Amino acid sequence: MVAFRDKKRPPLSAKGLRFGIVLSRYNSLVTDELLAGARKTLSKYGAKEVDLLTVPGAFEIPYALRGLARKKKYSALIALGCVIRGETPHFEYISEGMTSGVMSVILEEEIPIAFGVLTTDNLRQALERAGGKVGNKGEEAALVAIEMASLKKKKWRV
Repeated sequence: MVAFRDKKRPPLSAKGLRFGIVLSRYNSLVTDELLAGARKTLSKYGAKEVDLLTVPGAFEIPYALRGLARKKKYSALIALGCVIRGETPHFEYISEGMTSGVMSVILEEEIPIAFGVLTTDNLRQALERAGGKVGNKGEEAALVAIEMASLKKKKWRV
């Protein structure tokens, strides 16, 4: 596996943009690395205003995102978390519910939300995607947030 490399990404700047991050504390060995990657990337591109809201687990992410979105002060939001498959259907319920919840917030609140929630079969896969050999999905989510916030700021002009 190789990390995603977007060779067609436009030049990005986070200057003048404000970001909110919702971070799940569950699987913090992984999510702390996702957060570090997102913060590093936002800072690298000039973001000065980044707020962090932590929640117990991935299932709580959509509710927290909706709360931040309704404040109407963010250019974009970033969801960071990690759900690791276990021996029961719980993984599917949490993953599907959280994913559809995030999409509902995006569409209902009309705010870009970058999805940096890992759904993996095991801890090894999660760590590989949180700064390991597959890259850091927190960094990728930050790049998506910057790009989508910029598009929204330009009022979707092409």
